[in-house]
Amino acid sequence: MTADGPVLVTPRARRTRDRLVSHALDLFERQGYDATTTAQIADAAGVTQMTLFRHFPTKDALLVSDPYDPLIAEAVGAQPADLPPVERVRRGMLAALRDVAPTEDTTAQRRVALVARTPRLRAAAVGATAATERAVADRLVADGVPRFDATVAAAACLGACTAALLAPADPATTVADTVARALRLLAPGDDDA
Repeated sequence: MTADGPVLVTPRARRTRDRLVSHALDLFERQGYDATTTAQIADAAGVTQMTLFRHFPTKDALLVSDPYDPLIAEAVGAQPADLPPVERVRRGMLAALRDVAPTEDTTAQRRVALVARTPRLRAAAVGATAATERAVADRLVADGVPRFDATVAAAACLGACTAALLAPADPATTVADTVARALRLLAPGDDDA
C-alpha cells in the first residue's frame, strides 16, 4: 500500500507508471515542479490525464509514492522475531535495499533531489512516509509486537532515512548507500546486518 492507494502490479500498469514518472521527472527538472502541469506529463508519456490520475491521484504522488511498502514490510517480517523491534526494522530495511536495481536507484535520486529542493513536496513526502510507517508497524504487530513499540521502531528507522535523504549529499552516492549509512548509524559497529 502506498499513500495513494494499492500498488498496481500488472506489468502493463508498472510500465505505464514508470513512463509517467520518467517523463514527469524530465519535465520537472527542465521546467520546474510548479511550472509543469499534469496535462504536459500525460502528453509526454502518451497517455490521457485520466490515465495519469488512475495511477497517481495528484501531481505530488508522482514523486513521493512508491511501490516498496509491501516489500519493506515483508523484509521486516522475515527478520528473527526475537530481535528488538528497532533492530528488526533496521535489518529489514537493509535487506530490502539489496533488491533495489541501479536504474531504480537513479530514479530515486532524481525524485529525492526534487523533493529536497521543493518545499511544498516535503509535506507530501511526510504523508508517504507515514504510509510506510503504518505498513511496517502493522507487520510487527502481526508478529505480536505491541502497537506502541512497533510504531516507534518504524518511525525511528524511517526518520533516520528521511533525514539522510533530505540532507545535502554527495551526488556520486546512491540512494541505497545513503539510506544504508543512516540505518547503520542506529546500530554502530554492526556492519554485517
